[in-house]
Amino acid sequence: MTVKVTQLPNGLTIVTDAMPNLESAALGIWVGVGSRFELSNEHGISHFLEHMAFKGTRHRSARQIAEEIEAVGGELNAATSVENTAYYARVLKSDVPLAVDILSDILMESVFDAEELHREQHVVLQEIGAAFDTPDDRVFDLFQRTAFPDQPIGRSILGTTQTVSGFDADALKRYLAKHYLGSRMVLAAAGAVDHDALVKRAQDRLGTLPTGTTPTNEVSTYRGGDVREERDLMEVQIMLGFQGRSYSSGDHYTAQMLAAVLGGGMSSRLFQEVREKRGLCYSVYAFHWAFSDTGIFGVHAATEQQDVQELMPVLLSEIERASHDVIEEELNRSKAQMRAGLLMALESPAARAGQISRQILLYGRPLDRLEIVEKIDAVSAENVCQMAGDIITGSAPTLAAVGPCQNLMSAEEAADIIGAKQPTKAEAGHDQ
Repeated sequence: MTVKVTQLPNGLTIVTDAMPNLESAALGIWVGVGSRFELSNEHGISHFLEHMAFKGTRHRSARQIAEEIEAVGGELNAATSVENTAYYARVLKSDVPLAVDILSDILMESVFDAEELHREQHVVLQEIGAAFDTPDDRVFDLFQRTAFPDQPIGRSILGTTQTVSGFDADALKRYLAKHYLGSRMVLAAAGAVDHDALVKRAQDRLGTLPTGTTPTNEVSTYRGGDVREERDLMEVQIMLGFQGRSYSSGDHYTAQMLAAVLGGGMSSRLFQEVREKRGLCYSVYAFHWAFSDTGIFGVHAATEQQDVQELMPVLLSEIERASHDVIEEELNRSKAQMRAGLLMALESPAARAGQISRQILLYGRPLDRLEIVEKIDAVSAENVCQMAGDIITGSAPTLAAVGPCQNLMSAEEAADIIGAKQPTKAEAGHDQ
């Protein structure tokens, strides 16, 4: 394993994975804070702060930030998720010091100019509108909100027009001071990078990051239920799911394998049965989202209104069948897919830097790829069947839909078909 790890006195972790045959490096700063850490009046601030980080510092204007990185052929970007925020760059090896300098500058010296802030609020409001206008994005937001109602983990990452419009420079500075602490940040790099040189650069530019402990996020409570949004569309977007497993659970990889067997590729059960055999939809797949303390297992499909009545029983039948019928051939195929995806990601410095940084935030250490492969290989067909049964009986279903929903069964009816835990009367009611 070529990974090296160093921790500065302020808690900042520097991790590198040298790939000496490359001429470029991917590097970034990952912060262990995302949308689920937000208070109700802060909804969307993690994402908005990510936007504002590029809008000017004490040393560079927004234009200078863009021009400096692009003048060396580099790329600079950022992303916000439920539990993490990342600021990252891709540059040639000679320009790694410049990338560290810019990343440090935008995180430690941003000025949050009022004019830039107002302009970026307008940009994010357009992004919120675009997500609402995109049915396959909208159904995901509704699904998450219904699975975890009235909780930060169930809220959309983008925020609302009301909350985003209310952010000012002081709110951003308070959030930054509260959450952007050395102990919850990782500077990760992969590719043509020298570990000792990066550590020295980090000491110079990031050594003054404040220490402290990030406030803990609210413990999640999965509930499930039924939500649908009637729209005049050609197709209805459908998501059906159950409570999954957390990253820290011992059977996280089993849940991932179940998703792969059910709907992880063109050879998967759902693709073959729903699309190839019956022609009920263009896209259908299963997924498992893991978080630090919980997870979501689900299926997404889109079909015309007249096909909904045939589609839903097929989806439910395949989910239920997985609880007692998984064969070695399809399991081995799914394992091969997961192993290949893991190993192929190691060839991408950007994927590798992201992977090891998230591992440190989650587990406190980078995981050896052989350790992960061994956990994948250890999953048996019996484990997958048991997982499917546990998921079905362990939580009420979450059913979300956007489009012409008149023919769509309720979450209560879906639970009854597969013998799942029934949602309460309040949960089963439609949320229009």
